[in-house]
Amino acid sequence: MADAADDRLRLLIERIERLEEEKKGIGDDIKDVYLEGKATGYDPKIMRQVVRIRKMKPDDRREFEAILDVYKNALGIE
Repeated sequence: MADAADDRLRLLIERIERLEEEKKGIGDDIKDVYLEGKATGYDPKIMRQVVRIRKMKPDDRREFEAILDVYKNALGIE
């Protein structure tokens, strides 16, 4: 019984390690795309912000933008 549990644990750990390696590779690929954007004249910081905003649900995005406007007005920005 202990051997089966040990094997199962080893397999789980090995899967996690493979996935972590894939995640690192994907992270490197994403970084390369941002660098490509920068090389063609785009601002990677703004690109990241746009990606973040596009992930938001429309209602959440509107709420975020409304609150941001309130804060900017309160601070005299714009």
